[in-house]
Amino acid sequence: MSTSITTILVFSHRPEVRESIMTAVGRRPAADVGRVRYLEADGIASVLSIVDEGQADLLILDGEAQPTGGMGISRQLKNEIDDCPPIVVAVRRKDDRWLATWSQADAVLVHPLDPLAAAETVAEVLRSMSRISVSNG
Repeated sequence: MSTSITTILVFSHRPEVRESIMTAVGRRPAADVGRVRYLEADGIASVLSIVDEGQADLLILDGEAQPTGGMGISRQLKNEIDDCPPIVVAVRRKDDRWLATWSQADAVLVHPLDPLAAAETVAEVLRSMSRISVSNG
């Protein structure tokens, strides 16, 4: 995976939230997972289009997005798409982590984002993707 570029879709209706997520995760979350590039979406239609077209390897969804939150989108995608990319949901409160379980998200980030924790969380999801593709290959 280290030689390829991973595409991460970041969804929030608020540009400052998208920017904070991209800044926290960075362009290289860990040395062993390689570089990432970002696509941004500010609405559910954009998210669905990007996922349907297979443009994103990983999704980071704002759990507080309006009018449709990232947790609801995560649950919908996990239930409707056979080969759904891994999903990380960003929540505002640690107490909302249980909702991420309902959403079937693969991991959770909590605002305010700690860059080290955010990068490591995303790197771990990317590593698990690599392990799955190796075991299926």
